[in-house]
Amino acid sequence: VFFRGVATVVTKLFNIVKPHFAVFGQKDYQQLLIIKQMADDLNFDIEIIGAPIVREKDGLAMSSRNSYLSPEQRIHALLLYKALKKAGEILKNGVRDSSKIIEEATSLIKSCPDTSIDYIKICDPETLEDVKMIEKPALMALAVKVGATRLIDNIILNP
Repeated sequence: VFFRGVATVVTKLFNIVKPHFAVFGQKDYQQLLIIKQMADDLNFDIEIIGAPIVREKDGLAMSSRNSYLSPEQRIHALLLYKALKKAGEILKNGVRDSSKIIEEATSLIKSCPDTSIDYIKICDPETLEDVKMIEKPALMALAVKVGATRLIDNIILNP
């Protein structure tokens, strides 16, 4: 339902503005893919560009939601990016089994009692279908509540 609303608003905007290109952040990767597919399905003559995630100096993905975090929660929020980076290290060390990588990321995030995992997923970056063994670049995406604030982040894992 949420993405249907986003798609409707973006479609109306594209019809009014008639842009040659539109830029959407890669932080909300699922939304980016939906907009790309929608533009393709509706034959919009628009190039959809994915903008890289912008991070704070400490690695936290920039988001308006970060302002809801207390100073302590802000420190806890760094676990999201740490878990993604750790996943990349595990992969580089030869572990290709997604479930083992997700298990390690889950353990790291759950080490903080102020976090609640909504999802951690490793999937194909084009189809978003789950990947069991990482043989080619894969998207690792997660959504975690830190306190009451839901944060999302992702990274492309390269074997």
